[in-house]
Amino acid sequence: MNNRRDFFKLAGCGLMAAGFTSLKAASIIETSLAKSETKELYKLGMAGYSLKEFNIDQSISMLQRLQIKFLSIKDFHLPLDSTKEKIDEVMGKFSAAGITVYAAGVIYMKTQPDVDRAFEYVKKMGIPMFIGVPSYDLISYTEKKVKEYNIKIAIHNHGPEDALYPSPEDVNSRIKDLDSRMGFCIDIGHTRRTGMDPSEALIKYGPRIYDLHVKDVDKIGKEGKTIEIGRGIIDFPRFIKTLREINYEGKASFEFEKDMKDPLPGLAESIGFYKGVMASVK
Repeated sequence: MNNRRDFFKLAGCGLMAAGFTSLKAASIIETSLAKSETKELYKLGMAGYSLKEFNIDQSISMLQRLQIKFLSIKDFHLPLDSTKEKIDEVMGKFSAAGITVYAAGVIYMKTQPDVDRAFEYVKKMGIPMFIGVPSYDLISYTEKKVKEYNIKIAIHNHGPEDALYPSPEDVNSRIKDLDSRMGFCIDIGHTRRTGMDPSEALIKYGPRIYDLHVKDVDKIGKEGKTIEIGRGIIDFPRFIKTLREINYEGKASFEFEKDMKDPLPGLAESIGFYKGVMASVK
């Protein structure tokens, strides 16, 4: 089923979370989705950048409405120089709301002190991984810290205008011979803008993909912009099938860079559509 209209018949669970569809219809859809999601090894999450314009309480409310229980936290909600007490306070707040902070980032690292600070920050949080962007000259030093802390780094690609890591292939060229705890956070929208099919990236790099940023884009190239999932050019049925084929066990976190001051409608549509594909694609 590649027809957007067919997917939306099953997509109401995400829309319902934001109050956009009837409870009766949503109940039927939710039953179908529950059966489908039991097949998935991975969990749906949220990339913290989507919540850039909102404080912690507002972000928690939005995540609850969207029925998203996993968050990759950004430093505007928890600064990199936070004390252990502050980290525990913020992590506890999300936990009390039923939301697990599973990763941090994206964290940019241009100096050795930046790398040191990132690993100490993640250690204090008590999580096993962060999404990072180390400069080329810091790759070896980052690997040293990965071994020292036993913390994974998932390097994020940022599309054709990025000077460091436009695509997963650029990440691979830097880490392929290094410690396996240095892996990928594949942003599928930026990947598609480089001309690469995200599903091909999954097949190539599956064992070292530790995180995914999930979005749709309207075109290939630097001009491509984030758009609601299902309205753009990414083949989501193939993407979800490929996740199952490679037995992906990480998180697939939605990132919505459109309408940043009012992202909830677009996020709800995107999540609902994605869940509809999960339920309908075998």
